[in-house]
Amino acid sequence: MVDQRLGALGDPVPGTADAAPGTTGTAQGRAGAVPPARLPARIPGLGARTLAWIPANARQVVVVTGRDRDANHSEAVLYQHTGSGWRSGPAWPARNALKGWTEDHWAGDLRSPIGVFTLTDAGGLLPDPGTELPYDRSDGFGVGGTGFEGEPLEGSFDYVIAIDYNREPGTSPLDLTRPLGAGRGGGIWLHVDHRGPTQGCVSLEEPHMRELLRTLDPDRHPVIVMGDAASLRE
Repeated sequence: MVDQRLGALGDPVPGTADAAPGTTGTAQGRAGAVPPARLPARIPGLGARTLAWIPANARQVVVVTGRDRDANHSEAVLYQHTGSGWRSGPAWPARNALKGWTEDHWAGDLRSPIGVFTLTDAGGLLPDPGTELPYDRSDGFGVGGTGFEGEPLEGSFDYVIAIDYNREPGTSPLDLTRPLGAGRGGGIWLHVDHRGPTQGCVSLEEPHMRELLRTLDPDRHPVIVMGDAASLRE
C-alpha cells in the first residue's frame, strides 16, 4: 500500500517493559493486600504487523476498531502510556465510511483507510475547546446538506482532527495539498458524529471529540490506529 501510514521502517513497539509484580513478603504480596492493576505492555487487539507500524515515541494512541471489513460502525479507545504500560480510556461509539475499510484507499471508494497515522492538526467551526494541537477556527468548516441516511450534516465539522493520510502535517485540516495525488483521496478527519456513515472519516459524538481534543498532547506524539478488527490483529 502506498500511503502515509507509519511503521514502514519497522519501528520498535513502544512500551515493552512491564511493572514488576508484587511478591510474597512485600506489601503487594501479603495475604489480604490488593496488588495494583498491572498495565499491559502492548495495546490489546493489535497484532505484530500493526504494532510495528506504531512509532516508538508515540505515547497516545487512538485505536478505532471496525466490526468487520464492510461495516461502518466502530469503536474508539484512547490508550496512554504511563511509563509502565498502556492505560485505556473508555470505549466510545464511532462511525466510519459507508462501505467499511480498505488497505488501498482511493478517492470516492467510500471506505476508510486502514493503517497508523499521526495526529498533528485540528480545527473547527467552533472556537478552540482547549487543545494543545494547532487549532484552525474557520468558517470554512461549515457544512450543510444531508448524509447517506438522510441525516443533517450541519455541525459535523464543529470540531475536527486531521488524520495524516495523504496530507501535509503542520497545516490546517482545510489544506488541500495531497502528496500522493488527488486520486488517493484525502480530507480524512476525526469529526463530530452526524448519526450516519461517513465518506472516509471517523466520527465521534461531540462530547467525546471535545474530550479527545483536550487530551491529545503533541509532545506525546499521538497517532491513530484504524481498521477492521481482523486487519488490526495482523
